[in-house]
This record gives sequence, structure tokens and C-alpha cells, in this order.
Amino acid sequence: MTTSGEDHAEALSGAGPWWWTRWRSAVLDIGLAVVSALECGTEGFRFAGDAGIPEAAGVLFGVLAGSVLVLRRRWPIAVVLVFIAVMPAQMGFLMGVVGLYTLAASELPRRIIASLAGMSLVGMLIVTFVWVRQGVARGELGFGDWVGLFVSVTVALGLTAPPLLLGLYVGARRRLMESLRERADSLERELQLLAERAEERAEWARNEERTRIAREMHDVVAHRVSLMVVHAAALQAVARKDPEKAVKNAALVGDMGRQALTELREMLGVLRSGGGVAERSVGSGVPLVAVGVAAAAAASRAVDEDGAAEGPCLSELDELIGQSAAAGMVVDLSVEGESRAYAPEIEQTAYRVVQEALTNVHKHAAGAKTHVRLAHRVSEIAMQVENEPPPEVSSASSARLPSGGNGLVGMKERVSALGGVFVSGPTDAGGFRVSAVIPAA
Repeated sequence: MTTSGEDHAEALSGAGPWWWTRWRSAVLDIGLAVVSALECGTEGFRFAGDAGIPEAAGVLFGVLAGSVLVLRRRWPIAVVLVFIAVMPAQMGFLMGVVGLYTLAASELPRRIIASLAGMSLVGMLIVTFVWVRQGVARGELGFGDWVGLFVSVTVALGLTAPPLLLGLYVGARRRLMESLRERADSLERELQLLAERAEERAEWARNEERTRIAREMHDVVAHRVSLMVVHAAALQAVARKDPEKAVKNAALVGDMGRQALTELREMLGVLRSGGGVAERSVGSGVPLVAVGVAAAAAASRAVDEDGAAEGPCLSELDELIGQSAAAGMVVDLSVEGESRAYAPEIEQTAYRVVQEALTNVHKHAAGAKTHVRLAHRVSEIAMQVENEPPPEVSSASSARLPSGGNGLVGMKERVSALGGVFVSGPTDAGGFRVSAVIPAA
């Protein structure tokens, strides 16, 4: 286990030999081990003379003991234990200081560090006190007993406490840096995930807005243009036979065209205002993901606000049916329940459902009698548009109206978005029925 107190960034600078993270750490430990071996070898020579053993054996023992310091990053406990073992021979002080520093800076449990540090402190205190007493006995030192004890405590603390405290500080700092690095990496991953989600939401918002705009364009253009085509066909049929009726039909065509242009201008104005927000955001240096979300949200808010202020409502239903009647359709409107005001989006959706159903009658069942039913209930509003089988196609009503097949889909999307139910299909009599129920809240 690597337990050095140096900064953890060493692991990022390249691999070193064996257990070292890089070559510089290996050179440092080898150099310290050489110095420690020389120190222990010198002390072993003196110890051999005092103990009466061969001097070569003492030097060899000291060199081997001091060389253990090279393992300080791999096994710091072994280094400290060797120091405690050779301490009675008064050797290995450098090994002890460096070993205690490395031990305190390691990730080992605090109880192990405290135990080994306590053993080192007690051993150093005993060895120093014995050395002082021997010096006093030989006359080399003139200390009294209390002074000798004070010197022993001071030396023991001086060789034990500083490396221990420094190692604890370096280890705590390294762990703090690693924690901050992990938090930074985690934050970077979270920001990347948020950016991806924001991009997904922006793409979803753009797709939803495109679908909504396409639906609005279909509702505006399909109905108005369908009526215009029907009136144009009627105008063509009666132009020579009944000029007065032809003039009336031409006026209706012009009115419907102007209404369609007015609604298209309102929608294009909403799109331009949303685009302005995006352009200003890009010009100010805002990230593109935020621009996409802001533009989509601005466009959606603009459509909601403009639609709520200027969009169609149920009070305009009579005018809508009147336009279809003017085009030659027989329309019967019946209202059940007490009429009341609803939220703008509910009224707009109900209006669009009736409008699109009438447009489909113009396209696919020209001349068929149509029944429009509107029911105001306690917690919902229901509408139904049902046409009878179309009569035989005459020359006066043979206008060919193209169909994109998106009308029913758009109606269902509008009703479902408000939590309602939409059903459409042919009737047993050969006609077609469109029904929708929308919650009032």
C-alpha cells in the first residue's frame, strides 16, 4: 500500500518502478535509505565496540536496518517497527523520523498510528534517559537527575511529535484534495448530464412547438381555404346565370381570404418575437443549449398569450357555422346546458374541433346536412359534429379539395393534451361523426 505524504498528483505524472508512482519518488526514497544506512552503519560500528561483537557484524546489521527505509511508502509499519527494535542500540534516528512522518500521512487506522507513535515515544524517552545517565556516570555530562529527565522528555518529544504532526497534516491535506477532486469530477459529470438533459428538453420543446405551429397552420389555412374553394366553385357555376349571387360569393371569398391572412400574420408575429429572443441570446454569448430552451419557452409563452387574447372562442361558433352555411352547407346547431366561460385553451380547442370537423365535411361530404351539438355539463364540455351521407355530386359543388390526413390527428392531440377524450368514425347511416369531451377544469 502506497502511503507517502506527497501530493496525490504524482500518480498522474507517469509510472515509476515497483510500488512508486514516479521515478522522482523512487530516487528520493533510495537516497534517504542510503543516508539512513550510513547512519545506522556508523552507529553499528560504535555499538559493536561497546557490546563486544565483531565490528563488521555491527556495521552490516546497521546497514541492513537503515536500508529498510526504502520500503517506507510500501510498508510504513515495518519501518517504524524496525526503528523501535534498533532504538536500544542508539541507531536509526533518521529512519524513525521519516518512518513516523510516513506512518502518520498514511491511510492506516488512527489507533495503529497512535499505538506505534506511543511505542516510539516511550522507547525514545527510555533510550535518551539511559544515554544521559550513562553520560553523567562517565563524567561526560554534568546534569542532575531532574535535568536529565527533562532533557530526555524534550529529545523524545522533539524526535517524535514534529514528524507525527507534520504527517497528520499532510495526510489530511491530501485527503482533502482528493475529496475536492472527486467532488469536482462529480460536479463535472452532473453538469454534463444536465447539459444533455437540457439539450433533450430543448429538442423536445422545439418538436412540440413545430407540431403545435403545424396544427395551428392547418386549422387556419384548411378551413378558410376550403370555404374559399367552395365559394369559388359556386361563383364559377353562377357567374353567368346569376351575377348578383356571383358578386355576393366573390365578396365572401375576399372576406375569408382577409381573415386567413390576418390569422397567419398573428402566427408569424409570434414566431418572429420568439426568434428575436433567440437572436438576442446568441448575441449576448449565452450557450446554445440555453438559447434553444429559452427560444422554445418564449415561443410557447407567446403562442399561449396571443392565443388567449386573440384566439377563437365558443362565442364565435355562430359566426363559424354561418360561414359554412353561406358556402351552401346545411348546418343545425343545438346547445345543451347553461353556457358559461371556460379557460382560453379549452374554448380554443372546442372551437378548433368544430372548425376542423366542418372543414372535413366540406372536403369529403360537400352538401351533406350536418348537425353540431354542444353540451355544457357540470365538470366538462362535450361537442359532436355529425354529417349525413352526402348527396350526389353536382356540377356546382364539384370542387376538389385536397386532404393531408392530419385533421383528425390534430384534433385528437389537442383534446388529449387537455385530458379529454376524442372519438371519430363513420356512422351506420353512411355519414361521419366526430365527438370530443374536454374537462372543464
